[in-house]
Amino acid sequence: MHLNYHFFKFLCPELDKGLKGCTLKNCFSQNKDELIFEFENQEESRFIRALLSPSNTVLSFPDKFARSKKNNIDLFPTLLNHQVTEVGTFLNERAFFIKFESYRMLVFKMHGSRSNVLLFQESKDQPDDIFKKSLQDDWNINSGDFSRPMEFSKERFSTLEGNAAQFAPTLGKLPRQWLKEKGYIEASIEKKWQLMQELLDMLESPIFSIIQEKGDYKLTLLPASSPIFQSSSAIEVSNEFFRYAVVFASFEKEKDKLLKSFQDKIKKTEAYLHKSQQKLKTLVDETSPQQLADIVMANLHQIAVNEEEVTLFDFYQNKNIIVKLKRGMTPQKFAENLYRKGKNRKIEIAQLEENISRKEDYLLELMKKSEEIEAFNSYRDLKAFEKENNLSLQKSASLETIPYKRFEFDSYVVLVGKSAKGNDEMLRYHSWKDDLWLHAKGVSGSHVIIKGKGKENIPKDVLEKSAQLAAYYSKNKNDSLTPVIYTPCKYVRKVKGSAPGAVMVDKEKVIMVSPKGPQELQ
Repeated sequence: MHLNYHFFKFLCPELDKGLKGCTLKNCFSQNKDELIFEFENQEESRFIRALLSPSNTVLSFPDKFARSKKNNIDLFPTLLNHQVTEVGTFLNERAFFIKFESYRMLVFKMHGSRSNVLLFQESKDQPDDIFKKSLQDDWNINSGDFSRPMEFSKERFSTLEGNAAQFAPTLGKLPRQWLKEKGYIEASIEKKWQLMQELLDMLESPIFSIIQEKGDYKLTLLPASSPIFQSSSAIEVSNEFFRYAVVFASFEKEKDKLLKSFQDKIKKTEAYLHKSQQKLKTLVDETSPQQLADIVMANLHQIAVNEEEVTLFDFYQNKNIIVKLKRGMTPQKFAENLYRKGKNRKIEIAQLEENISRKEDYLLELMKKSEEIEAFNSYRDLKAFEKENNLSLQKSASLETIPYKRFEFDSYVVLVGKSAKGNDEMLRYHSWKDDLWLHAKGVSGSHVIIKGKGKENIPKDVLEKSAQLAAYYSKNKNDSLTPVIYTPCKYVRKVKGSAPGAVMVDKEKVIMVSPKGPQELQ
């Protein structure tokens, strides 16, 4: 109801008392959709701040306002140094006016997303100037059309069959909601009249409350059981409402956004842990390839040439088992492959156990930080947390220019190509010969470049994390362990006529890693 006629009926007399006789000293804007008026008398200055954002239109009347030294513009210059003669409201309209001694009139048209401030000369019907030039229809508004006389008699009410919107179009959402909750829609015409009279009586009482409803702050003239703030001064409640609806609501939105980002990380980490623990259990429970190799080697004398299936005694489980061999492969070679798989399996199990342990610590850290965020009550706390955790740097890094994504590990900058074409551009225009180049072995994926510091060796931890990114941004993303090749950029060359992203590598090394995305590596 902060933009409602019934509220302006109380606000305008207070403004009239404070502004009449004052001179308009400044009128300027330094933020989009925000207009500031500074009025001055012999004793003090008074301000009107009109925030006319389509998503949030609010008025406030601060005691002080610091104008920035740049990035602002003066507006309505013909009104400057003119004295206020009257502040008043239009009849049954969501608008009010400020009249000046120069026969000029400012109209605050508070129509929600189409709110504006218009300047009229009393001798003209159309405005001389408007604040929001994008609202082209406002140039055709007639100043005489603002007031809307209405008859609030029982006869008119009956003629309209109790239609509240037609009888009193000035009510607004909260009063109409009150009628609905009282059973207005199903009530008899007599009961509707009684409810309407009760409502109009409440709107005549200058007790203003700020309430919170479904996450939004609202100003109401209706009785509130547990208001956040309550006052009999329209100016005072307007200032408080601005603080809640603009300042605090913006903080809550930013806080919720940050909290959600951490909750999303918690969900992803929990999902990763569940998947990894299930995989670890499967690996641990299944028969080891190395044990099967031992069984094959211990029973070589029982395996005929070119045999594809044989029953052998498993001395680990003390029973006979069926072993399927590969066609064309000797039992010795088959066992050799099993020993290699067993070795890789041990590496994979150790890696999984290490990853699970690391992720469990990371999950505890995320939960702790999530609890911290929930306890924040101010922007200062929020900004300090973002600075402490380098969240502002991460935001800017994620927005950095194409053709790559940018990350940072232990002060080393790591670039990841966004596309095949981006891979080429990154290698050609954003790398030096001594930078380190990485790519998942044998599959398509993003090029990764670690920006070297001179010719010093890249720390093992930085190399591993960068390789995990290369694996993550490749077709091997879902593998538990994958090979990644790496080499200085001087050994990577583009062959003329080759497909985007395709390169030749003259010298390379290989590292085995588990794929990990940026959030897992934070």
